[in-house]
Amino acid sequence: MRYFFHISYKGTNYKGWQRHPYGLSVQEVIEDALSKILKRPVAIVGCGRTDAGVHASQFFFHLDVAEPWEFDMLFRLNKVLPDDIAVFDIMPMEGLPHARFDATARSYDYFIHTYKDPFLSNGSSLYLLHNLNLEAMKAANALLLRYTDYRNFCLTPADQESTLCYVTEARWFITENGDRLRFRISANRYLSRMIRIVVGQLLKVGNGTLPVAEFERYLRCESAPKHLAPAYPQGLYLSKVTYPYLDLPTRSTFTTIAHTPDSTAWLEV
Repeated sequence: MRYFFHISYKGTNYKGWQRHPYGLSVQEVIEDALSKILKRPVAIVGCGRTDAGVHASQFFFHLDVAEPWEFDMLFRLNKVLPDDIAVFDIMPMEGLPHARFDATARSYDYFIHTYKDPFLSNGSSLYLLHNLNLEAMKAANALLLRYTDYRNFCLTPADQESTLCYVTEARWFITENGDRLRFRISANRYLSRMIRIVVGQLLKVGNGTLPVAEFERYLRCESAPKHLAPAYPQGLYLSKVTYPYLDLPTRSTFTTIAHTPDSTAWLEV
């Protein structure tokens, strides 16, 4: 029997979602917790991967079991897991739907603050940038929906079976006083470090070091960036995952990041 788990996590203390030998991962912590509860080794499959320090306000994984459990798994699992990982829903699924391969769209939000703030340091990226050319960023941003080959926005394009990604949404938001920004992108799939590389290049457009025309040349694959400098990880959130048979609202709302004393909403650029 297959179960889908709807979760959220703060990635500050983890080396990403995927289990690996180089540090503690979110997957490892959850698998260890489930193994403790079920008293057997457990392997789970996530809806994707996130880098070290990256967060997820919505994430899904699936787990196969021989027989359904007869206790409140949601309560027990949340009691065992640390405070930076939360489980919202556990859903028995018909057949064998796949948490990773069946996802049709994934949305990410990237948060930036332009002043030093100790309360934002783990959940938003600090860039001491002012007077950004928002019109140029918006023009470059619109190009993301017109092209599909993102090999120039990938850390390891040679390792990819395909570098084609279909972006369906790409928007910038800003607070009223202009000191915090938010980038939102939705696509069917992403390449290694793709979103952070895209954000890094768009910030170059904003500060005038990268012309919009050159940014489009990267998307056309007519030229490549000389240096790939991904944006900092702590501002990035996997915020929405959609399936043909499952579309749940996000439970985590970025409340510590999305609001400021003099502004309660994000304004689209």
